[in-house]
Amino acid sequence: MRAIRIVTASLVAAALSVPLAWPGLATPQDGGQHAERGTLRAAAPRGLVIGSAAAGGGHHLDQPYPDPFTSDREYRRLLGSEFSSVSPENQMKWDFVHPERDRYEFGAADAIVAFAAERRQVVRGHTLLWHSQNPAWLEEGDFSAEELRSILREHVTTVVGRYRGRVQQWDVANEIFDDTGALRTQENIWLRELGPGIVADVFRWAHRADPRAQLFFNDYNVESVNAKSDAYFALITDLRAQRVPVHGFSVQAHLSTRYGFPADLRDNLQRFDDLGLATAVTELDVRMDLPESGVPTAEQLAQQADYYRRTLQACLDVEGCRSFTIWGFTDKYSWVPVFFEGEGSATVMREDFSRKPAYHALRRTLHEARRR
Repeated sequence: MRAIRIVTASLVAAALSVPLAWPGLATPQDGGQHAERGTLRAAAPRGLVIGSAAAGGGHHLDQPYPDPFTSDREYRRLLGSEFSSVSPENQMKWDFVHPERDRYEFGAADAIVAFAAERRQVVRGHTLLWHSQNPAWLEEGDFSAEELRSILREHVTTVVGRYRGRVQQWDVANEIFDDTGALRTQENIWLRELGPGIVADVFRWAHRADPRAQLFFNDYNVESVNAKSDAYFALITDLRAQRVPVHGFSVQAHLSTRYGFPADLRDNLQRFDDLGLATAVTELDVRMDLPESGVPTAEQLAQQADYYRRTLQACLDVEGCRSFTIWGFTDKYSWVPVFFEGEGSATVMREDFSRKPAYHALRRTLHEARRR
């Protein structure tokens, strides 16, 4: 086996000296000084973690601001106080963490994991097998099927093993079906070159690397009962019959006020819960078409708040849905305007971190659930 260089910054190494608790023990009520009164994490009922993506990497590298996670003090304060779970937005994806075949860059991911441990937050790892954000050396390399399989296994074992006992949930296979319910066999290098059986192997490898982590399928446009979510239901049923360690199914919930709310979200989550799976909402945001002024109307903000509230309520109504994550909490660093021209204002806070009606709708819904 060829030698592999693992690179981390000395500052991150120092941060990792913080004792790391098993993430399953960190709940919103255990947050101590970090569960400030009036925050989302303080309002959450016992057993439910409230998360946010930690901005950095990916499209942020091309924006006219320094890395949010490391440079914005108020952003870090709110990320630590408002949430009991953190997801690296891009910092654990292949192109960021494995930029060369023989080199890993763990500095940014290590810093997030250390930040979470210090604030008694859990971590969602994102992601191990995906068709997007792969490094050029991988996508453009001339590898045999045997070499590709070895590369994937080494990556999964190395990354999951590094955070053994410190990542609560992993998005193991991300977006492997298209909207018709067909596997992405052309877009996804792993499915195309190694066949669909590689999905089961990745779950097995991840489980061996960290037997305590919960392993998930994760996708968008699966909030409703439809061809895509049906494909996951059938695949997971088959994999579990083979005793493949699949533990959860999660809906990303990138929603838009252009479209109606997925009213059967709760029923869809429930059918996966009935299989014995954990369920989760992992990447919620609600984008909208902005007026010429760039400032949402009161009606738009009310509709957005309703979508946030109904998504949270659907999760609360399903016993096994115990992880609820929004994909960033401030418009200052949202991915939406970069990828959806003319749309924006998708998060629960404005660029100045003032709270929108969506934030208050989430906190009120959490508080009501906690009182029950």
